[in-house]
Parts: sequence; C-alpha cells; structure tokens
Amino acid sequence: MQEIETAKGIKIYARAKINLSLDVVGKRSDGYHELRMIMQQVDLYDEVDIRKTKSGILLKTDCDFVPNDERNIAYQAAQLMMKRYRMDGGVEIHIKKNIPVAAGLAGGSADAAAVLQGMNQLWKLEIPQQELMQIGLQLGADVPFCILGGAALAEGIGEKLTPIKGIDQWVLLCKPNIGVSTQEVYRNLDWETIQDHPDTQQLLKAIEDENIYEVAGGLCNVLETVTMRMHPLVKDIKAKMMEYNALGSLMSGSGPTVFGLYKDYTKAKNAYLKLRRIYQQTYLVKTYSGGDRGDE
Repeated sequence: MQEIETAKGIKIYARAKINLSLDVVGKRSDGYHELRMIMQQVDLYDEVDIRKTKSGILLKTDCDFVPNDERNIAYQAAQLMMKRYRMDGGVEIHIKKNIPVAAGLAGGSADAAAVLQGMNQLWKLEIPQQELMQIGLQLGADVPFCILGGAALAEGIGEKLTPIKGIDQWVLLCKPNIGVSTQEVYRNLDWETIQDHPDTQQLLKAIEDENIYEVAGGLCNVLETVTMRMHPLVKDIKAKMMEYNALGSLMSGSGPTVFGLYKDYTKAKNAYLKLRRIYQQTYLVKTYSGGDRGDE
C-alpha cells in the first residue's frame, strides 16, 4: 500500500482486490467458512488522507451513502488503534471513494487497512506488518490482505496469506447498480453440494509460469451460483465480457462486480466503452503487484 507524506499528514492509496479464484473447503464450528482463494490487487483505489488532531475521530467521505461513524470499518480501525496503543490526540480521516461500495472488491477493508497503516506511520508506532495484519483481522477477513497488498493465496477465513507474484494484465471491472450482502450469500451457500471447485494448485502454477491463457481458463468462484440466482444480471455481464473478447471472466468475491482479463489494450478499451454505456460503474485498470508504480 503506497504511502505519501503530505504537509498535513499522510495520503494512502487503498487498492481494490479481485479474486482469481474463491473456493469454500469447509465450515468451522463458529459458523465461518474455510476458504482457499487467490487474491490480486488492481489499480483502482480510494484516496485516504489522515492527519493528527487534538482529540476524537472525524471521518469524512465524498460519498453520501457511506456512514461517517462507528458503522464505517475505517472509523472502527481508528478506534481500535487509539484504544490498543493509548494514542495521544485525535485523528481526522478523509476518504475519496473510487472503489464501488458493496461490490466484492474489498473497498471498505482497503480503507480500514489504510487507516491502520497511516496511523502506525503518523504516530511512529513501528508496529510490524504481521502484527498490523492481526489487528486488521479483528475488523474483517479481507483487511490483512489489504495490508499485505500485491497478490496472495489466502486460506482459513482469509487471514492465512502466502504472497505470490501475481499477474500483469488489463482488468475490466463492471458493477451493476445493485448491492450484495456477503453474509446473505454465504448463508445461502450449501458448500457440501458445490459441483465445480477451482483447481487452485494448477492456477498457482499457471500464474507462476505467466501463462495468462491458462490463468484465464482456470478462473473459478464457488459463490457465483448463489449470487447469480439472486441477481441474474451478474451472469449477463459475465457473458458480455466474454462476448467482448475477454480471455476469461469471473465475479469477484460475493459480487456483484464482474471482471474480465485482457492482454490486449485495444480489445479491453473497446469492451470498456461498450459496457460503460450500460453500466456507469465500469473501470479499465491494470493489476497491481506491489511497489511504487511511479505514475501517481
């Protein structure tokens, strides 16, 4: 996660993620599902500005329907840091939202991760990354990955992370104008009757070998059938992506955002222009595998 010192504090680019695979391999006694998935950041990001104040927590966003209080996971992140480390003073957080909300792209988790990292930096707490990821897990299962960044194999409920090198491709993202509840999707999933599971090991090998055609052919998300039953539009968008020359297409997370992988920029741009006419929240971005890109 890229951090930029500013005169007033720190600016962090909180990047969205996509799932190249998502598998449910069991269910725990506490009700959580055991997952095995490959996650990859993309260059669609919220801009999170953080600065010290005299007292309290002030959170502002440019999105009317995003809460600015304890209901916001980024606000909860600030509360957690201040309580855990008995921090002096307060914090002001401004979030410019670019990642769609309730989209399966971990936008909220990315913002929370940015707050944890930014406060760690501003207060010079020197909390190791692994410890910060453990703190993030208290907020949400995707937060540790958003702190790690790049690409990773995620296991457990998403907290057991093994970094991988990821892919370098154009990604077309398309979110229909609906929201999906992750809890509702998992509640409607009968994991023992899942027919098609991703071949995660084969997909990891294809990524390692930089065989994008095999990667595209191996994309698989076991939550798709549940979300598509609830929202057939997701299936339609996926079909459109393939019609518009995507190498492969998949729903990210619990949806409803669908992404397509493209090697060829011209084909990706043409598909973007066609889908953008129908769905306003359509984005053409690159994958992001960590480090400074030098273009921001």
